[in-house]
Amino acid sequence: MRFKNLDLNLLVALDLLLAERNVSRAADKMNITQSAMSNALARLRSYFDDPLLTPVGRSLELTPRAESMRHSVRDIIVRVEAAISTDVHFDPSQTARQFSILLSDYSMTVLMPKVLALAELERSRAQFQLLPQIERPEKAIERGEADLVIAPKAFISGEHPSESLFEDGFVCAAWKDGRYGKAPLTKEQYLEAGHIRMMPPERGMSFDMMFLEERGIARRIEVTCYSFAAMPHLIVGTDRLATIHGLIAAQIATSLPIVCHEVPLPMVPLQQCVQWHQYKSQDPGILWLRRLIQKAARMIDSKTGSPPVPG
Repeated sequence: MRFKNLDLNLLVALDLLLAERNVSRAADKMNITQSAMSNALARLRSYFDDPLLTPVGRSLELTPRAESMRHSVRDIIVRVEAAISTDVHFDPSQTARQFSILLSDYSMTVLMPKVLALAELERSRAQFQLLPQIERPEKAIERGEADLVIAPKAFISGEHPSESLFEDGFVCAAWKDGRYGKAPLTKEQYLEAGHIRMMPPERGMSFDMMFLEERGIARRIEVTCYSFAAMPHLIVGTDRLATIHGLIAAQIATSLPIVCHEVPLPMVPLQQCVQWHQYKSQDPGILWLRRLIQKAARMIDSKTGSPPVPG
């Protein structure tokens, strides 16, 4: 099929070449030989009268023309994929569909177990690929690499639809036998103590980091990790503090020798949201999954976000 003398089959090759900037990798992803991909690149160069990919050292870089087309071509591919992959008669008990969800280990700990349990109740045969957060999660949606993003509202893009799931406050966890194991925790103690901080592997900072740094509040960071759920474990046996989500604290406080204080600083609660591509708003499979996620969010007891203060 052609449009203005362009073989539309070449659009898929063009999309992969612009994304990978490597003929071999693009060929692998398209399941064709390297020579076939090289031939496709030659035809594309002839059609656009532009090199598209030019050698720079040992790598290939996009020409200005190729860079200008990159997002538009990806948008076309995602739109087509959304149109042809939509199952009008989606049945979770019969589907073989795989859903890709971008989320942090926090959401994987407090929300996804409930989602998967609800899917099991519906005898769902769907598969779930849980992917780690990245700095610009909306880009994964736009590239078709994720069906949904679950993230704090502060990191949700305005370019695509989204909806709120639940709110969670923050608490300050300390080892119960340590210096800060007794209540109350003062602001002075909070600022003088050593802290454990979660630094997202692919994103600049977590919600609590962003909130505190925007207000000029500097903590003395002694340990940096990449998992929210690991933070309470890392303070045991030390005098360090961990500012963590209330829901994680509520889950872990019963199994670890820790206490949870109110954070002695004004902190707004985290508002967790789910986002999807605008092209998939009416996708029955996505609608089903969003319904499950919303139902799971309603199962979260907001009271568990405020574990009892130590006596």
